[in-house]
Amino acid sequence: MNLKATTANRLIDGIAVWLTPAGRWSESVYDARVAEDADTLAAMEAIAAQSTKACTVVDALPIDVKLEDGRPVPTKNKERIRALGPTVRLDLGKQADSLGKAA
Repeated sequence: MNLKATTANRLIDGIAVWLTPAGRWSESVYDARVAEDADTLAAMEAIAAQSTKACTVVDALPIDVKLEDGRPVPTKNKERIRALGPTVRLDLGKQADSLGKAA
């Protein structure tokens, strides 16, 4: 199984968020819990389903990630853009706040 993280959009403002090891949602992909096996992924999906039912997040889904310097980084361009922001200007979006830490 590929490494997986769970992402969603926070219902109150639409911001992309990632499920953390503590079962909370973070705006930083670097805080994401990484599933290395099916049991961990199933547990993450259960938390995501509870959060969706509680109207905390919408569109929760697992995504492929890889570890770079011990931190999860999305492998697909679409998810990298969701994680960091626009690609045309690096002074905007989350990548502006994380220069030197960008995926």
